[in-house]
Order: sequence, then C-alpha cells, then structure tokens
Amino acid sequence: MAGQDVRRSLPEGLGAAIRETAEEIAALLRTDADMERRVPGAEWSVGEAAAHLALANELMAELAAGHARPYGDGTPQSLAAANERSLAEFGERAAEPLAAMIVEHAEACVKALEEGAAEGTVVTPLGSMSPQELGSYLLTHMLGHGYDLARALGRAHMLDRARVALTLPFMLTAMPRVTDSVRTAGMNARYDIRLWGGSGRFGVTLADGVLTVDPQPPARPDCTISIEPVTFLLMALGRQGQVSPLARGRILVRGRKPWLAPRFPGLFTAP
Repeated sequence: MAGQDVRRSLPEGLGAAIRETAEEIAALLRTDADMERRVPGAEWSVGEAAAHLALANELMAELAAGHARPYGDGTPQSLAAANERSLAEFGERAAEPLAAMIVEHAEACVKALEEGAAEGTVVTPLGSMSPQELGSYLLTHMLGHGYDLARALGRAHMLDRARVALTLPFMLTAMPRVTDSVRTAGMNARYDIRLWGGSGRFGVTLADGVLTVDPQPPARPDCTISIEPVTFLLMALGRQGQVSPLARGRILVRGRKPWLAPRFPGLFTAP
C-alpha cells in the first residue's frame, strides 16, 4: 500500500544482520582459506561446512519466496541425513564460488522476506514458522556455522550481543520442538531466562514433562538464569558446555531452586 514500508515484515536490524553475517562468512573463505581443514568437533571440512551453508541459504531463500522444499522431518537424525545427502549431490568445495553463493542466497532470502513473498506460515526443516521466524532461523544457522568456520581458520567469529538478540524469535519457536522428552519426563519447573544487557528475556515452563516457552517469564520462577548472550547462543547450538561459562561468571543463577539450572541445557537436543 502507498506510504507503507514494504520492509515492515522483518524485525528492525534483522535484514542488515543477515547480510552482514553472510558477507563476513564470505570474507573468511576468501582470505586464503584452507578448504580441506577439519572443523573442530565436527566431521566436516571447511569446504563441506561452507557448501552446507550455501545450500542451506538457498533452501531458506526458496522457502522465503513461497516455494515448498521438504527437508527431513524435524528430528536431528533426519536433518543430519538430509544434510549428508545434499552434500553428496553437490560437489562444489572451492572458496570463491561458495562465498558468492552464501551472499547471493542470503540476499535473496532477505529480499523475499522484505517483500512479503511468502504469505502466512512457511514449512521449514524445523516445522511451520512465520516469515519473521524464518529470517531469524537463517541468521541463527549462519552464526552457528560461521562460528565453526572462524574457529577452524583461526579467525575472529561474528557473534555479538545484537545479533544474538535477533536469533530469539527462532530460538523461542524451536525450543519446544527440540525438547528431549526423556529428560523432561515428569518434570515440573519454571525458568526465567535473562540475557545480559537487555538482549532478551523469556520463560520456560515444564508441567508434568510438557515444555512451553513464553516471551514473558513466569510470575514466580523457580530458577532464574542470567547469561551472557554469546554464551547463551553457543550453548543453545551445542557449541559450548556450561562448566567453563559457570566458572568464568558468564552464567549467574538465583531463585528458590537453583539446582534446576544445570539441568536446563540438557532439556534440549541441538538439531
């Protein structure tokens, strides 16, 4: 409509964060990257991780444009299998072509989201999401693998407080979908999760093992966890454990049942 901004469908700063993150990942690859080097803690090489990012960004762009693209059934096992199939079918491992693809498809996704190409919800590898949540999903995915590439190549990563805050729409949507039902069975607890510096706050409630996430924390939480934002995202994505952040004071706990805090990360299985 005349006089309205077509970019109204994305939260402020999300489009810029996606574009900048893609460019920073591309810069990592374009600076004499050893594409055969192994990614720490993973089975992929730098070239394979970059290829996965290029393919994932293409998938997100197609979803944002309103095209259906089945990709696993949302379980970690099915997503891992889908990732391996897509990599086996896609042979590119050179730095420059992959860097260009990562940027190109990230831009295409942002453009489609800004223009509202997809109406209503879209079906993603982790279930139905709003276009805004899809954009947050794309950013979260790039930050996770961008962090892996930076570690592998001995460079600075691109995670910061502002970008972590923009991942929360996806994180709050995904958390109930990646719950470990074995570990939550019969559990009753109310968590207040606070990211330092006003980066975000939300509540997680378990009632007889059923987990729900709410943008507002519960009125009477059993356990309040205050956590440094980058640490929060790295733990949520399975890139970091909790022992070191606790020892370094990056996680602070209070409440009537502080012993619930160490259980919190184990309630979820990173996809």
